[in-house]
Amino acid sequence: MVQGKTKGLQQKASSSRHAAKAAANPKKGKRYVAPKKTVLVKQAAMHQQLSAKINHSIEKQMVSAASSGKLTIMKNVASQPEASSSKKAKS
Repeated sequence: MVQGKTKGLQQKASSSRHAAKAAANPKKGKRYVAPKKTVLVKQAAMHQQLSAKINHSIEKQMVSAASSGKLTIMKNVASQPEASSSKKAKS
């Protein structure tokens, strides 16, 4: 049996360059692992729906608050439902 290292079977020296580069620039943002249990899946879906509804209502409130002043970009968005209801009232 041959003892010691043989000529063709030597391993390459592992490069720590890639690991150092990856550690220097981690990805930004929160990491999220999706739930696997059925109860937790339902809970996550409900949480997502509630968050969407809350955000939608907040955005509506922001549009209505911003449309009251002069020279706003969002004024047309908030005034469209009011204009349609005022036309029905006049008819």
